[in-house]
Amino acid sequence: MEIHVPLRYNASWFQELRLACRNFDVKWQMAYHHITMAFIDETPENIDIRPLLEKHLKTFTAPTLTFDKLDVFTAMSGMQIIYMTATDVPQSFLSLIENIRSDIKAVGCVVDSGFRLHVTLGRVKDPHIQLATIQELMESVSLPAFSLTLEDVDYRIFRGKTLYETKLISQK
Repeated sequence: MEIHVPLRYNASWFQELRLACRNFDVKWQMAYHHITMAFIDETPENIDIRPLLEKHLKTFTAPTLTFDKLDVFTAMSGMQIIYMTATDVPQSFLSLIENIRSDIKAVGCVVDSGFRLHVTLGRVKDPHIQLATIQELMESVSLPAFSLTLEDVDYRIFRGKTLYETKLISQK
């Protein structure tokens, strides 16, 4: 389950980041930037979580997040994930995610990974490139803090068909 983050690939900070990492083989995320709210590894055949999602999302006001930090982490696959995040996240948004994840697990779905608020910008597949090397490069990139209101939520099969989508209530 994902919430879309409407990033511009040609934003000056993103161009600066790609330039800083030009000596690495990075697969840059070109479109469909998002925050994974819950990665569901397994869903029992008789379970439809769409009503559960609707229960949580139909009255939730679209959150505004201020993105202000670039970083990198090593995924379970061994890839380095270059990402951006927000250091001050509205508690209501974190509670929404926690409640959805809890309810998904309560109906028998398997959610192995924990939640980490991040928007993947690129993936470094070369296992010889050290995390510290990428982090050092990222310190040279100036990410100006900017705010985005996140309205579009999708529940879809991994890299596949959308099973449920909704638009959160607009802020007034």
